[in-house]
Parts: sequence; C-alpha cells; structure tokens
Amino acid sequence: MAAFSESLEQWLRSNQPKTLDSVSTAFREKSFAIIILVLMFLPALPIPTGGITHVFELIVMLLAVELMAGRRVLWLPRRWRDMRIGKFMESKTIPVLIGRIRWFERFSRPRLSNLLNHDLFLRFVGFIFLLLALAAFVSPPFAGLDTLPSLGAVIIALSLILEDVVLFLFGWLVGAIGVGIIIGTGGLTIHFIERLVHS
Repeated sequence: MAAFSESLEQWLRSNQPKTLDSVSTAFREKSFAIIILVLMFLPALPIPTGGITHVFELIVMLLAVELMAGRRVLWLPRRWRDMRIGKFMESKTIPVLIGRIRWFERFSRPRLSNLLNHDLFLRFVGFIFLLLALAAFVSPPFAGLDTLPSLGAVIIALSLILEDVVLFLFGWLVGAIGVGIIIGTGGLTIHFIERLVHS
C-alpha cells in the first residue's frame, strides 16, 4: 500500500482539476481529514496571510459541524466543491506539505486506529476542528496568532489519515496552546483598552 504522501503527490501530478471535489473523489475514505489538512496548512505556516485564509477556515468549520453530526460523506456547496486550490497552493504550498507529511510518516505508525475511527470519537474530533478553525478565524490579520491552532488542526487531520493516536495527542496539545495564547492575548487587549477608557 502506497504511503499517503505518495498518493497525495500522485494526485498533485495528475491531470484532474485541483478542486476540493477532486480531493474528495480521489481520497473518499479519508476525504474529511485530507481536505481539512490541505485547507489548514496555509494558515499554519508562519507567514502573514492578511485574512485570505478565512474562506478556508469557514469551509473547515462547516466540515467540522458535519463530523459532529455524524456524517461520513462530506457535503459542500457546489461553489466550494468546484473551487480550485490555486496556483500558489498547487505549486508551492502542497509540495511543502508533502515534505512535512513524509517527515511525520518516518516516525508514525498505526496506534489505537480503532479508536480514531470510532463514530463518537470522530464527533469529538469534529468539535476540536471547529474550535481550532474558529480560533484561527478570529485571530487578527498579520498577528501570526492563527499559526498554532491551524498547525494543531493539521496534525490532528494527519493523525486520522495515518491512524496514530500519538499524533492526535500532539496535535491537540499544539492547538490547545494556540487557543490559550489567543484567549490570553485577547484578555490583555481588553484590559488595556479598559484602562485607556477609564484613565
């Protein structure tokens, strides 16, 4: 059986259009996790995106709600299904993603795969994806605060694909730290504004 990184690279080199629908068709069994992995990778990079990734995060939130509802076949509006990933994602971002996946594949192996495929657990994972995507969405543009929640979502999605509970725990930890930083920064900002108003 080919490694996931090889399958993703074959899809990238194929002639089929690089849309979310083609990802779903090529990777039916793991389509939820793979689309979330691809969409959250760009905001996970430590580069300013200027809010351009908000559409990606909205799609991930919709997919997360579907997971929470128990769906195993993803549904997206046709406009989103036919949305092309984009030349930058296709030529730059996804090749970098494939390299990162290969690094994880060197150390990962199936661990508690039955748990990761259990219906109740996947509903819980959907809730986590929703929180992480929402945290990335509300982060101020150019602040870089969306990086850790997005990275947590990427690692958790990869844990579902590689069926490794250790990766899931690592992704959950990274995402939780990111959400904590966003909440803490928001609290400090509100406190600072209150002091300015009352001074």
